[in-house]
Amino acid sequence: MQTRATVDAARDDVARWRREQLTARGFALPLAAEIAQDARYDLHALIELVERGCPPELAMRILAPVEEHGAP
Repeated sequence: MQTRATVDAARDDVARWRREQLTARGFALPLAAEIAQDARYDLHALIELVERGCPPELAMRILAPVEEHGAP
């Protein structure tokens, strides 16, 4: 049985790993930390864009999650 602490620790581990992957590919730490906390970003797609020469900030804007207004 998972406790809230276990789930929170796992979420933190995933966010840390995502942040490390992004910073290793040239994302500034504040940007990487922001993206790492938001699971709506496709990490692999972001990395692919950057590896193809897209600046990290632009890759983030291109793949930004669409806000759904009025969704329940």
